[in-house]
Amino acid sequence: MANALSLIIEREYAERVKRKSFIITTIVVPIVMIALMAAPALFMIFSKPESKTLQVVDNTGLIASRLEGNDDIRFVPATAPVDSMRGDEAVEGILVIGSDAVANPEKSITLYTRGSISMVTDAFITGQLRSAVEDVRLERYNIPDIKEIMEDVKADVTLKTIRIDKDEDTETSTGLSYFLSLAMDMLLYMFILIYGQMVMTSIIEEKTNRVLEIVVSSARPFDLMLGKITGVGLVAVTQILIWAVLIGTAAAVATPFLTPETLGSDMPDEVAAGISQITDPGFLLSLLLYALLFFIGGFLFYASIFAAIGSAVSNVQDASQLSTIATMPVIIGIIGSMAILNNPSSALAFWISVIPFTSPMAMMARLPYGVPGWEIALSLVLLYLSFVFMIWLCGKIYRVGIFMYGKKPTLIEIIRWARYK
Repeated sequence: MANALSLIIEREYAERVKRKSFIITTIVVPIVMIALMAAPALFMIFSKPESKTLQVVDNTGLIASRLEGNDDIRFVPATAPVDSMRGDEAVEGILVIGSDAVANPEKSITLYTRGSISMVTDAFITGQLRSAVEDVRLERYNIPDIKEIMEDVKADVTLKTIRIDKDEDTETSTGLSYFLSLAMDMLLYMFILIYGQMVMTSIIEEKTNRVLEIVVSSARPFDLMLGKITGVGLVAVTQILIWAVLIGTAAAVATPFLTPETLGSDMPDEVAAGISQITDPGFLLSLLLYALLFFIGGFLFYASIFAAIGSAVSNVQDASQLSTIATMPVIIGIIGSMAILNNPSSALAFWISVIPFTSPMAMMARLPYGVPGWEIALSLVLLYLSFVFMIWLCGKIYRVGIFMYGKKPTLIEIIRWARYK
C-alpha cells in the first residue's frame, strides 16, 4: 500500500509539473505582480498633467493676487465679464471668487471649465485657494509676522516603531507589515481555491472516465485521496519555493542599493524602517518558514474537503454548488483577517488564529506584525490535528462517493456515508 501511495503522489506531481500552464504561471505571475505594483508609479511618471489658463474674477480684491500657478496651471486676471467669456472658445476656464469668499469659501467660489478636470488639477486649485484665504484671515488679526509664526509652529511627527524581542529590539514598519499581510493572505486564498479545486476536478474527471474503478483495485480509497492531495500540494509548494528563490535573488541584488547613501539621507523614517525590515535575513527566513507551514496546513485541510466533494458528485456543475461549503470558511477567514489588521494582538485576532477553519488566513495576516511563539505553535498543532481528523472523516465519504454515479447526493446522504464503518 505504501508503494501504491508513493506511485499516486508521483503521478499527480509529475503530471502537473510538466504541464506548460505550470511553467508559464510560475514565470509569468511574479512578473505580472511586479508590473501591477509598478504600474501606478509608471502611469504617474509618464502621464502629462493637463495645462490650463484660468481667468480669475476676484470680487474680494484680496485673493487673486495670492494665487501662484505652476507649469500646468496659470492664473490670470479676467479681462472681460463672465458672460462674454463663457461664449469665448479660447477661454479654457473661469474662476469666479465671490465677495464673501473669505468668510464663506465653501459656497462662494465657482470654477467654469470646458470639460472635466483631473483630480490632481482640482487638488492644486483648491490648495491655492485655501492657502490664499488663510493668509487673508491671518492678516486680519494684525499680528506682526503671524504667518511666519504659524509656519514655525507646524510640526511633522513620524512614529518610529520598535518591537521588543527577547534577543534584541527590532525596528519595524507598520506600512510594510500591512502590505505583506495583505499580499500573503491573497496568495493563500488564491492557492487554496486553485489547487483545492484542482484536486476536486481531478477526482471528478477520473470518476467520469471510470478510471477509479481500476485504480481502487490496487490501492485503498483513503490512500488514493491522500496521494492526490499530497501530489497536488507538492506542486503548489514547488511553485511557492520557486517564487521564494526568485524574490530572494531579487532582494539580494537590490539590497546593496537600498542604503541611505544611494537613496538619500533625507529618506523618511518609515521607508528606512521598511527597508531595514525587508532586508533582515532573520525576519525573511522566519516569515517564509511559518508562512509555508500555515500554507501547507491550510491547503491539506481544505483540499481534503474538496476531495470529499469531488468524490460525492458526478459532474463539475454539482461540485460548484457543494464547493461553497469549502469556500465560505476561507472567505470568512479573509474577512476576519482584514478586521484584525487594525489590531493584530486583540482577543478576536487570537481566536480567529487558533480556529482551524480560519487560522491559516488569520496567521498569514498576523505574522508580519510579530506573533508570540506559543500562539504560532498552538495554531499549527490544532491546524494539523484538524487535518488528520478531516482527512479521516472525508476519507470515509470518499470511499463511498467514488462509486456513486448519476445521482446528486443530499447533505443527509453525505453525512450517512461518513458514519459508515
